Amino acid sequence: MYSDGNNLVRQLTGELDNFENIARYLIPQPGDVPRLRGIDIHGGTIPLNGLVGGDHIIYVDFKQRFDLDARIQHGLEHGKLDLVENLRRCRTMAGVAILDVSGHRMTDALVAAMLHQAFLLGAIYELDMFGQVTRRLFENLNTRFYNSSSASKFVSLIYGEISEDAGFRFLSAAHPFPVVFSQQHDRFMDVSQDVCLSSPPLGMMPSLEVTDRRRTESLLGYKARYEMHEWVLMGKGDILLLLTDGLTEHGHAGDAYFPGRLEQTIRHVKHLPAADIYDAITADVLAFGEPSDDISLVVVKRT
Repeated sequence: MYSDGNNLVRQLTGELDNFENIARYLIPQPGDVPRLRGIDIHGGTIPLNGLVGGDHIIYVDFKQRFDLDARIQHGLEHGKLDLVENLRRCRTMAGVAILDVSGHRMTDALVAAMLHQAFLLGAIYELDMFGQVTRRLFENLNTRFYNSSSASKFVSLIYGEISEDAGFRFLSAAHPFPVVFSQQHDRFMDVSQDVCLSSPPLGMMPSLEVTDRRRTESLLGYKARYEMHEWVLMGKGDILLLLTDGLTEHGHAGDAYFPGRLEQTIRHVKHLPAADIYDAITADVLAFGEPSDDISLVVVKRT
């Protein structure tokens, strides 16, 4: 019996190691970080348990990941001028998606991995059909995940596109909103609530605006459309932060880290590159207190 127990432990340990090895290949690598003129980007995740967890970051540098020239040529040959115009804009912008799966166990990375692949596959079809990523992709992801996950499992998400002219276009599904640190004013900037509209997390309610909605039953009804927000937000030296609730809700002994301590930390390192700002914030977060959740952060600085 003792030997059987040891064998079972070894088998389960091996399975978890195998799962972790598979999941780690989805972790963004340095070469995945978007390269935009005048924009410096760096980010990462501090998982609560192991090397992976419920948080996940996806970078989409359109000109690196996709053959935009081939798509533009195809669009010109077929007279799809609106599609061509959208594809040309993709040359000077990049997307960042941050997922936060409910729960922070290593196996929650499976859900993040499923959405990782579904999102990137959907992005291919979006570019082929529209020349850009639209909210239609997220409506379909939401309904697909609603149909394939348990009632207790859902995902908050933010997807944002940064362009070289410092425009920021984003969609939020129950995710903390971005924050902007102003170089000129030396503080976080207030953002009008009119551009801070959020929707339910992915998987909680099916989308109303999908073709197959009549094939999906929901006791709670259907979710209204996701909204794309447009910000023109950054002056030279300004810093945009995309973050998960592991950071916004981080605390120690009743003291909150966000926003006061975070703002203070950025004030001391605002002159540094994005990678150094990220390192300074994460080091300070860990010094402030032991995390109770996965923490993800992407720093976008206009240089």
